Formats: sequence, C-alpha cells, structure tokens
Amino acid sequence: MAGRLDGKVAVITGGCSGIGLGTVELFVAEGAKVVCADVQDEKGAVLEQRFPDAVRYAHCDVTLEADIEAAVKLAADAFGGLDILFNNAGSGGTGAGVADMPAEEWDFTMNLLLRSVMLGMKHAVPLMRARGGGAIVNTASVAGVEAGWGPLAYSTAKGAVIHLTRVAAAQLAQEHIRVNAICPGLIATSIFGASIGLPREVADQMAARIAEGAPKMQPVKKAGLPEDIAQACLYLASDASAFVTGTHLMVDGGLTVGGRHSWDPNQASPMLDMMGFTPEQIEAFRAAQEAARRSAG
Repeated sequence: MAGRLDGKVAVITGGCSGIGLGTVELFVAEGAKVVCADVQDEKGAVLEQRFPDAVRYAHCDVTLEADIEAAVKLAADAFGGLDILFNNAGSGGTGAGVADMPAEEWDFTMNLLLRSVMLGMKHAVPLMRARGGGAIVNTASVAGVEAGWGPLAYSTAKGAVIHLTRVAAAQLAQEHIRVNAICPGLIATSIFGASIGLPREVADQMAARIAEGAPKMQPVKKAGLPEDIAQACLYLASDASAFVTGTHLMVDGGLTVGGRHSWDPNQASPMLDMMGFTPEQIEAFRAAQEAARRSAG
C-alpha cells in the first residue's frame, strides 16, 4: 500500500524528541524523506542510523538564520527538493511576567518561537516554488488562543504564530503553498519541565505526570501524546488537506471548549453560583430536570 507521503520531502525542526520525533517516525512510515533539524546531535545520529535511506540530520539552532537555511538546503542536496516544512522547534522561553520582563529574554523567546517560523518559511518557499507547491505546518499552542496555559512571552509568540500562519497562507496561496498551524494542548513531553529549567530526568518525570493528570482536566479522557500531534501534522501536510489553508487546528482533547462546568456534569455552573443558589438547590434543580427528561422519554 502506498504511503500518504510517498515521494515527498520534509524538513522537521525539533525532530529529535517529543512531537518532532513522533512526526519524523510517522512521516518516514508514510513514505517521506525527512531532514531532521535539531541541536541534539547524538539523537540525530541515532535517527540517521535507524532510517539510513530516509533521514538526514542537520544541526540547527532555529534562532540562527544560517542554521535554518542550511537545514532547508540539505533537503535539496540530499533528496532533490522540498515539499513539506514543519516549524516545530521550541521551548517555553522566559517565565517572566509583564512587570518584570527582561528585554533580552523577551527577544530570545520571540526569536525562538516566532522569528524562526518566519525564517523557516522564507527559506522553504523557493524550493517549494520549484516543486509547484507545498505544505507548511507551524506549531502554535492552546496558549496562543487562551490566557493561562503558558508564560506571557510564550503565549504571545504562539498567538503571533497563528496570525503569521493566516497572513502567509494568503500570500502564498497563488503559488499552491498551503500554510496551517496546530495548537497542541497538554501533550506528555518534557517541554514543560525543560522550559522552567528542570534537569532532563526531572522534566521527563513531569511528562509522565502530565500523561497521568491531563485526562482529568479535559473532556477527552486520554493523555495527549506526540503521535496525536504527528497525525494532525500528517493530515495538514498531505493531499488529504488540499482544500485547507490559513487555519489553526486545535488538538487539545477539548481543553479549550469551555469551562469545566460545560463538560463535567459534577461541576456547577458559575452562573448559578453567582446568582446565590446553594449546592443543595442546584442538585434539586438537576434532579427535577432529570425527572422531567425521564418522564418525557
């Protein structure tokens, strides 16, 4: 059976771990050739050994334009061109608030999470033009659409990635280059711990805690895993989404559909609480509703 990405060439930044690694593995399984761009050289070498005919590793610090340019060029040199770019690399950046934000930490976070996305597209577009089109997927976040899911600078950068995606999609549509974003929710990776300076082994433990705790915080009762994002990226990178551009796909287990009361029947509506109803009155109201529903049925 033919893979959904047979004959396609992709560049994936941050491809040695977490979401990026899950996407490298899935893309290779679907027939793509992949340039894995990352700063984890040992892991990159292992990936090349695992997939000797399908993966090339490029050392790439995405805050450096020259590194991004070299990673994109490797796709052409090693595999003959470029069809797909997954701008995925990043971390949580600075945790400072607006009142105490060091300007240099703000700038670093923006360079890491926003400027890098722009530069990836800048250098990918000429190669995609030569192929007659392509697909660009950018990693945004639930933090880019709602407050409270990430630090100030991170959340601002991810919100900007969503709008950058929309504007770039408009500019590139006539060249048959589609641009979309993915907004992950609580995904069980080490990014959260690493972003606040925890050692790698402790950050990995935090990933396990997210896997355990996230199902309790969202309507979908499963942990978000890297492969969930990889599958979304596969859809947006493949011809299955040929009619989709300029959008951001929420892959968050329903985390952002509404407050807990909107999906948890055991959580009282804040409207009722605000109006002064006691828990006993609310329960009586629910019981009456249930009785009415059963009698109507």
